[in-house]
Amino acid sequence: MSYSATDIITFIGVPLAVLGVLPILYNTVATLAALSKIKRMLRHGRLTALTRSDVVNHVIEVELPRYAVTPCDRFTDTELYWQPSQQPSFIPGGSWSIFNWRTRAIGAKTQRLEYADQLRQPQVDVAFDELIAYLLDLGAVPDAHGWKLLRATGLWTPTGCSLMNSPDGLHQALTIAPLDDSDGYLSLKANWSSDWTTRNFSSLPPYWIRLPPPLARISEPVDPVQESSASKADAEKGDVGDVEKGKGREQINSRKESLDSIQKQAERSSRAAITCQISVNGLTTAMSQEDDSLFSTANLQGLHIEHVRIRSGKSDGVWFASFATAFDTTSQTILWNYKIPDEILNFARRDTVPCGVLVLLGVVDESQTPMWASKYNANEEASELFFRRNAEQRLAVQAESQMSPPQREIAVRQRMQRELNERMQDMRDRMRLDSQRREARTSEALQSPKWDTKLVAEHNLQWLKHKGDRDVNTLLNVDASLSLKEVVGMLLHRMILDGQFASSICQVLDLWKAWADNGGMRRSDLEALYEKQELFALASLLVALVRDTVTAHEGTLSLDLQECLRIWKNVRLG
Repeated sequence: MSYSATDIITFIGVPLAVLGVLPILYNTVATLAALSKIKRMLRHGRLTALTRSDVVNHVIEVELPRYAVTPCDRFTDTELYWQPSQQPSFIPGGSWSIFNWRTRAIGAKTQRLEYADQLRQPQVDVAFDELIAYLLDLGAVPDAHGWKLLRATGLWTPTGCSLMNSPDGLHQALTIAPLDDSDGYLSLKANWSSDWTTRNFSSLPPYWIRLPPPLARISEPVDPVQESSASKADAEKGDVGDVEKGKGREQINSRKESLDSIQKQAERSSRAAITCQISVNGLTTAMSQEDDSLFSTANLQGLHIEHVRIRSGKSDGVWFASFATAFDTTSQTILWNYKIPDEILNFARRDTVPCGVLVLLGVVDESQTPMWASKYNANEEASELFFRRNAEQRLAVQAESQMSPPQREIAVRQRMQRELNERMQDMRDRMRLDSQRREARTSEALQSPKWDTKLVAEHNLQWLKHKGDRDVNTLLNVDASLSLKEVVGMLLHRMILDGQFASSICQVLDLWKAWADNGGMRRSDLEALYEKQELFALASLLVALVRDTVTAHEGTLSLDLQECLRIWKNVRLG
């Protein structure tokens, strides 16, 4: 049987054509299968993405949004803040989805894939300090070796190096991730379990401090008879007038009720502890809560803090932020935000207050200070003058006894007039001498040896305690059992609630710093201290606390961590 050329072409061409279509069919099936798996992975991770496929070339394009994230609000999003996400994404690069975040889309990233295993979720941008503060608030523990290595090697830190661990130290909570999708940013990977959360809402978060309320003063009892008579008088005055004035009385009563409610709210705030958030830019938030044993969203009241915020042209905010940072900074503090300016640190650590000035103010006994004043024996001078005048009088009387009666009468009269003039002149000389000596003593006090702020604060604290025992009209009730740091906490508490008081304290601090920078105290500065001695005493407690601020030593965890946060403001988390 012979085949024609057409038959031969058919026998050979058809199988070849089928073989040529098979790769296309394979690519189509493989692409559709990979696309289905990718969509399933996106659906499981609750990700919205735009997918496109080229079945001929076996290419799948996935466009995923890129986000910038920030932790949920601790006060309004309580449940989301403390609990991990219920459905985290397990796609590589999506470890950030293990937490609940506030997200904001900042762009999109397109990936060209062949297989589903190549899918990567874009990393998110997050502020490094907010991320670390959030993990610390949950209970994570910093890894000292990891932070030291990160500070030393930067982006060349080995992948997998741990920066934060679980509270038990057995698991890694934050590690270095590959730099594939970091675009030059530090790349991190997160891990967390609900069992690792060891803190709750009652714990004080990082960058926050709690200020205790001042001690309440013992109020005088109100006489019930006077109170009842006063209420009757008010009632009688209220009944005066006709019906046409009823509407006016209602407005007055409503205004009075409003003022009473404001006054009661102020009294409640003064008795409640205040929690403050200190950021890089100083004080940002202050809240009061009557029941400070449980720091919850119940009864939280936001406070007016504009007078202690950092503003250009005013130093009040800088002073307050420095004192609040010093109040909360100890040797165990790992993370803090505000850096006390070097000029304030240098001022607090210099000897600026002459010890003689404290003697003049009645704070220190002169026996407790080094020799600084000239010594005068006023009693000896008075005795010498007394004996000299007596001797002159005795000689005059002896001379008078030898005169005739008319001459004696004239001499006695002249002697008495002369003695009167001498006594007046002696009194004027004594007053002039006392004034000169006071002036000299003041000059010597201003030039006396200077004491450091800690010693000044210790004496001023004792003076305030004695003043509180003697006088009830003090700016701050300082009990004898309180320590310096406890008094500073109550002082900062009042500075937040009382803008005028805070301004007065800062004016004294500006005056103090001015004479410290200009070569020493002058007479005008001393006169100002006479008028504002109690404010100066309270200000010295604040400055002493800054002086004792613990500075981190080179190589410690806190310094390594702070330096890393300074270098990398934002990181990529995935």
